[in-house]
Amino acid sequence: MEKIKIGILREGKMPPDRRVPFTPKQCAMLKNTFGGIELYVQPSAVRSFSDSEYAAEGITLSEDLSGCDVLIGVKEVNISDLIENKKYMFFSHTAKKQKYNRDLLRVILDKKIQLIDYELLKTADHKRIIGFGRFAGIVGAYNALYAYGLKTNLFALKRAKDCADRKEMEAELVKVKFEPKAKIVLTGFGKVGNGAREILDLLPILEVSPSEFLNETYTESVFTHLESSDYYQKKSDKSFEKTEFYQNPELYEATLVEYVQKSEVYISCHFWNNAAPKLLTVEDLKKCTALKVVADISCDIADPIACTLRPSTIADPLYGYNVEGHTEGDWKEENNIVVMAVDNLPTELPKEASEDFGNQLIQGVFSHFLNNDSEGIIFNASETNLEGKLNKKYLFLQDFVDGVLT
Repeated sequence: MEKIKIGILREGKMPPDRRVPFTPKQCAMLKNTFGGIELYVQPSAVRSFSDSEYAAEGITLSEDLSGCDVLIGVKEVNISDLIENKKYMFFSHTAKKQKYNRDLLRVILDKKIQLIDYELLKTADHKRIIGFGRFAGIVGAYNALYAYGLKTNLFALKRAKDCADRKEMEAELVKVKFEPKAKIVLTGFGKVGNGAREILDLLPILEVSPSEFLNETYTESVFTHLESSDYYQKKSDKSFEKTEFYQNPELYEATLVEYVQKSEVYISCHFWNNAAPKLLTVEDLKKCTALKVVADISCDIADPIACTLRPSTIADPLYGYNVEGHTEGDWKEENNIVVMAVDNLPTELPKEASEDFGNQLIQGVFSHFLNNDSEGIIFNASETNLEGKLNKKYLFLQDFVDGVLT
C-alpha cells in the first residue's frame, strides 16, 4: 500500500496559537502503529512542543510540505500559505457563513483544495467526533473564579496561561474563597459544560438541584448545573419537549433569569441555536443585582447573553458591562458586571489541550484515512473537493461564496 504523507502545519494565525494537532509522542505512536503513514512537521518557534522534541521522536522536520497528501493544522490557515490541490484539515470557521473567512473559502475553492473541517467530523448518529470543548470548559471555569477573586478582592489566582500545566493551575484553587451564601449557575452538559464541572467539583461548594437552587435557603455556597429543559419552557403551557424544542425553538421562551438573578457567578457552556429565544436580555440583566461575573465560554457575541458585547483575549481577558447603559465599562466599577469571553480558551493550557485533541483524532478519525473512508466520515466533513467545488452537502454556502449575503 502506498504511504499517506501527512504534514503538520505551523500555526500562522495571529495572535499565535501554541496548540498542535499531534504531540511529539503521538506522532511517534502514529508512525509505529500505522505503517501506511509518513509524518512531516513544519518547524515552529511558537508551539508548546519544540522542534527538538519532535526530532527526538524521529519525526522529520520540513519547511516544505508540498510533497504531503494531507496537511493538518488547528486554526485557520493563512490564505498566502495554502497549497493548491491538497487535502487540508483544520477549523475553518466557514460552515456558518462567517463573513471574516469568506475570502479563505473562496481561495480554497480557487486552489482546488479539499477542506476537511474538524467541526464537521461526525459519527453516523451525528455526534461531534473531535474538538477542544472539554478544555474550553476547564479553562473557562477557572477564569470565572479568577475574575470572581479580582471582583470581590477575596483572593488572587495565577493566570492559567502562566501555569506550567493543569496540575499547577488546579493547585491554585486552594486560594478560592466565596462570599457567604454565594451561588453559581452553570449551563450546558456537553464536553464544554462537563469540562467546567471538572473545576467546580474541586471546590468546597455544594451542588444542589435546579429546584433547590430556586426555592431553598442555604448557609453555605452552592451551585447548580442546568440543562435546556431547566431554563426553556413552551410559551403556551410552560412544558418542555426536547425534540420539539430543537425543531421549533421559536415556540419557547427562556427563564434563565430566574436562576441568574439569584447568583453571583454565571458560567455559560451551552450550545445556542440562533433561532432560539435569547437567554439573558438587557432587561433581564437589570434584575440580576447580585451578579458579579459572567464567564461566557460559549461566546456567542451580542446575541443570547446581552452582556457579551465582544470576545475578549487571553492577553486581556476581562471587561466590564454597564447594566443601565448596555455599554462596555471598567470591570472594577462596583455596579458593572465582569465579563470573561475569551474565544480561544484551550490555548491557555496548550500541552494538555493538544494531547486530548490528538487522542480524539487518532481514535475517531485516522482509521478512516487508511480504510478509504468506507463510512464517509471524511467525505461528509469536506466542505469542498479537489475539483474546486462545494460538495453537495454544502451547496448552501454558494451564495455566501458568491457574496450574495451581506
